[in-house]
Amino acid sequence: MTLDQAGQRAERNFKKEERARDGRAAMIEYEVQARAIREKTARLKALRLAKEAQAKTEAPPAKQTKPRAAIKKLNIRRTMP
Repeated sequence: MTLDQAGQRAERNFKKEERARDGRAAMIEYEVQARAIREKTARLKALRLAKEAQAKTEAPPAKQTKPRAAIKKLNIRRTMP
């Protein structure tokens, strides 16, 4: 084996190891992001379920409407432009 061939082989091995390291780093980053998404989704789901449970126990707010007599007392006139 010549010096040139040994250098090429070393370069191939180095690149192969570098790709493997990059792949492991990318996989770790992917797993960290996936875990963060799962945790965030679980937190938001818990908040939504708590809000829905609270809404079921509380009575809906009564609609506040003005009686017609009160509107007539105000004697509001519309002006035409």
